[in-house]
Amino acid sequence: MRVGVDLGGSKIEIIVLGQDGKALLRERVATPQGDYEATLAAVAGLVAAAVARVMSLRACVRDGIHPDGAGSTATTVGIGIPGAESRVSGLIKNANSTCLIGKPLKRDLEAILQREVRIANDANCFALSEAVDGAGAGAQVVFGVILGTGVGGGIVVDGKVLTGCNAIAGEWGHNPMPGEHHKDVCYCGRKGCIELYLSGPGLAADHRRATGADFCAADIAQHATNGDTQCEATLQRYEARLARALAQVINILDPDVIVLGGGLSNIDRLYANVPRLWGEHVFSDQVATKLLKHRHGDSSGVRGAAWLWN
Repeated sequence: MRVGVDLGGSKIEIIVLGQDGKALLRERVATPQGDYEATLAAVAGLVAAAVARVMSLRACVRDGIHPDGAGSTATTVGIGIPGAESRVSGLIKNANSTCLIGKPLKRDLEAILQREVRIANDANCFALSEAVDGAGAGAQVVFGVILGTGVGGGIVVDGKVLTGCNAIAGEWGHNPMPGEHHKDVCYCGRKGCIELYLSGPGLAADHRRATGADFCAADIAQHATNGDTQCEATLQRYEARLARALAQVINILDPDVIVLGGGLSNIDRLYANVPRLWGEHVFSDQVATKLLKHRHGDSSGVRGAAWLWN
């Protein structure tokens, strides 16, 4: 069986997948804030409890899982994190959960769990989940996009995550937004990042600058549906920016499928409007790339962590 853990800034979620890919167990707990040792203990406790619980279920026998003990290699563990593991030092970098930065997370978890673990960026896990048995199933190249509090991306080729020699493959959110005059500074220290425009807070900030109204992203979408012309204009600006940003990805990666996740992926009009707009920015006479909504919703990250052993 495959165990996946999504180590987020506010919650830690675990899933156990059987041989058929169906979830046997899914639970979540609050993430200890700013406490690395407590975070290690929380992850280890979740894994041990989940394995013990699943082993006790008769359904495990039907799935071909045998009670071989918590340390058996028959149980694999994958961890998705809001950051990346340095290829040079093995320490965590670029993590929104700052207590992880500079820590040997993989080594420490393996010592506690007494088994090998695999660690990947949470956006890579999202992309992998959607590529294996989600919206991008069967596609050779899948680009998974997170449009939420931040903006992230992951690349899957032939069912395998593309990490890159710097462990930053797919990090399109910290490239400059094309076609904009950059003056705002991102948390990463760079000006004009795509994340500043396409994240939920970025959409809300754009609307506030244009109208003075303080609406969240969901409110803007709902008001636009109800005929609010100012919210409609804000969404049209958002769609044009998303089209330009994704056109850059298509020009470089040329994916078969782009799958959207995160809170803004639930704005259904994006899937019709953005592909109509990106053509003028793509270096091709036609664009065959499909823009699709996630299939597994907020389960994709934790499912993808489990599929790291695929």
